Amino acid sequence: MKRIKKIIPILSILLLLFMVSLPDAFFASESKKDQLVNCDIQNQQCVQPILNGSIGFDIQPKPVKAMKDLTFEVTVKDINLTGPPIIDLSMPGMKMGKNKVKMKMTAKGVYQGTGIIVRCPSGKTIWQATIHLSGIGNANFIFNVIY
Repeated sequence: MKRIKKIIPILSILLLLFMVSLPDAFFASESKKDQLVNCDIQNQQCVQPILNGSIGFDIQPKPVKAMKDLTFEVTVKDINLTGPPIIDLSMPGMKMGKNKVKMKMTAKGVYQGTGIIVRCPSGKTIWQATIHLSGIGNANFIFNVIY
């Protein structure tokens, strides 16, 4: 019984330390994730350099809202792809089901596809489009969606 009385204060301190660190470890604030955003999709096409060219990413119509039919567009300049790009939609730091947008060429270097960005039950609005460029690699665009 004396041993238990000695262990309880130690366990209480450890539990308190764990609880204090819990919010930062598991519930990263939206403002911290906002720092990841590299694409202002609500206002313009987003462009990134890749190899000796560039890749552009856009979504229509604007404002970009969840649970609406959306047209996704990928443009490539000075890049030769071996096939159409594929967009993989996800949320940074979350495990989600597959949400892929298959693209078709609509003009030289321009690909379009349709899809939906689902509403996250957590209420978080930061999304990531990983664009798989066949024969090249991936490009990541992180952006905010309106619910």
